[in-house]
Amino acid sequence: MLRRHPWVLPASFLLLPLLVYFAFVILPTLNSLYYSFTDWVGYGDDFNFVGLANFEKIFTDRLFGNAIKNTAIWLALAMTAPTGFGLVLALALQGKRRINTIYKSLFYLPICLSPIIIGIIWVWLYSPKLGIVNIFLRAIGQDHLATAWLANPNTALYAVFVAWAWQQTGLNMVIFLAGLTSVPTPLVEAAKVDGANYWQTLRQVVIPMLRPATVVVFALTAINALKSFEVIWVMTMGGPFNKSDTLAVFMYSESFRKFKMGYGSSAAVVLFLMTMVIIALYFRQTSKAEELYD
Repeated sequence: MLRRHPWVLPASFLLLPLLVYFAFVILPTLNSLYYSFTDWVGYGDDFNFVGLANFEKIFTDRLFGNAIKNTAIWLALAMTAPTGFGLVLALALQGKRRINTIYKSLFYLPICLSPIIIGIIWVWLYSPKLGIVNIFLRAIGQDHLATAWLANPNTALYAVFVAWAWQQTGLNMVIFLAGLTSVPTPLVEAAKVDGANYWQTLRQVVIPMLRPATVVVFALTAINALKSFEVIWVMTMGGPFNKSDTLAVFMYSESFRKFKMGYGSSAAVVLFLMTMVIIALYFRQTSKAEELYD
């Protein structure tokens, strides 16, 4: 049978992973889509089909608009801060020196920790009285800058973002380091021979050659930013006054705190569509990069 149908053996190995993927990814996604058209509260089977009513409501909901705004701010910061710092660290730590290996491990360590652990660590760091952040500010004579970072509506979102970016930067650094290994050394040396200084070589040779790695970093960072939840929930639960409420937090709050599973599912569908757009752009840019190097 295997000689007649050589595809049977590979298919049998793929069957179980595909079933698991369908059960834990595809099926819940389809269920969420279905419930977004209902007024289900999250338990029981007593619910009605309401059509597009949830989507009509969600785009006039002030709290949803606030979550969209916060998500846009979070996404804009995510595409600059951890991406930029990841590139700087990669450029600074490229090479095989032992000290570089140690620093790489230290900077990569946060991505190995659970987001919940990251949140707990930074809650302690931001503590108004015992936190290292305020202690440092007072030590350098900047007492007026010390504040309750997570309780202040003006700083809560940005304080939580710093914690998330601290974890994300290590992953971006590793991707850029992998990209730097593909930059041809003769090309860099030729630029130096032609009289280019470090910054000219970086701008004209290294950065363009990092385009494939940059596309991966942007795509992963955007997706991780859109689905950020654990760190925000541990640190502020979307507060104070919904100032750190993002789409992921809004979706969870509506579904599991207010028992509006149908309404929360409509927010999940919006978030899913935004993620799909980013993935589509990622594949488009990847295909362009492959054509460039073919």
